[in-house]
Amino acid sequence: MALFILLILASFCTVGQTALILNNCGTEARRPAYTDITVVCGTTYIELAIEICPVIYTGYNESLLILNHVMGDQACSSTLDTTVSPPVTKFRFPIKEGSACGSNFMTTSAAGTGVFSDFSNIQTVNISGVVRSHDPTIGTVTYNAELKYFYSCAYPLEYLINNTRVDVSSSSIVLNDNNGSFVSTLSMDLYKDDKYTFPLIMPPQGIELRTPIYVQVLATNLTKQYFVLLDRCYVSVSPKPANSTSFNLFVPCSVHPLTMMLENGESQKARFSFRAFRFIEQQNETVSTYYLHCITRLCDRSTCSFFRQCHQKRRRRDVKSSVIKDNISQPSTLTVAIKAKSQDHTSSLNEGTKDQHHNQSAALGLGIAVALLIVVCVAAVLLAVSLYRKQLR
Repeated sequence: MALFILLILASFCTVGQTALILNNCGTEARRPAYTDITVVCGTTYIELAIEICPVIYTGYNESLLILNHVMGDQACSSTLDTTVSPPVTKFRFPIKEGSACGSNFMTTSAAGTGVFSDFSNIQTVNISGVVRSHDPTIGTVTYNAELKYFYSCAYPLEYLINNTRVDVSSSSIVLNDNNGSFVSTLSMDLYKDDKYTFPLIMPPQGIELRTPIYVQVLATNLTKQYFVLLDRCYVSVSPKPANSTSFNLFVPCSVHPLTMMLENGESQKARFSFRAFRFIEQQNETVSTYYLHCITRLCDRSTCSFFRQCHQKRRRRDVKSSVIKDNISQPSTLTVAIKAKSQDHTSSLNEGTKDQHHNQSAALGLGIAVALLIVVCVAAVLLAVSLYRKQLR
């Protein structure tokens, strides 16, 4: 009796962990459907989940599903998960060319639209492949249908990092990570030194005009295959650039004289600096507040050098003030703002105090001079009267 119970427990554990038979599938025992595969396009890994009961119904199991003809590699094999309903078998492989279990990498280019309309070469990388069934039948014929599960992940390599927050010291990213987006790996921070060690905390009264501001856009938890390249960075008066006065810090093939590019397209971080300024339309405000936005490209390490060069096919925009009319709607935004003093109120106050003291001193001196003149005149009159009386005697 004890041996019988032990065999039942052993059978139950086998079904729950590594094996599943058709009798365990219930109503899920059916022919395969197009919806049997789920694809999660992550930032560093792609995950596939295939319903296993239709696979068993067709005559296979999880060990007979082969990813891109890669056999014998444990990292490219599937893992059965019976804790979910319906049960699935899962594949998980990194987004790295040469180590993605035989996946195909294809990069395509197209002209930009919307906020990217100034760029003639917007890239998208497509990662695709297929999971096939391996028929173990030995003989001339088989009654098992061949199974093919195709997957594809498209990752755009151009993103708008849109800064809309007032307080730089608590910069954070608001994320709505759709499948096939690397934007969650990007962050932007401001620093006050060229070593990028001291974050720039914006004081309530703003920073002095011409103060150097050091900007860093960083990619974290991203496959090493891609570098960060800034295509365009600009500032706008409004948190949302639509219908707002803006000023370009740099655009493709043109950099403002007071903007210095320090590193771009050479690693997984990009750095530049610019001098604090103010918008003339905010001259009546104590603090000039504006918002920094960067269009960021993730380029393959082998192609970044191409995008750093200036070509006739790459459209060029003059570095000047403009009004952005295109609506910009991005699901992922990083929030920051810059506050600059419109004028030095302390020096203005000191100058006003000095002028007041100067005016008071001038008035006092004039009063003394007039008083002395009156005294002299009175003395002269008295002397003349005295001399006249002596002559009459």
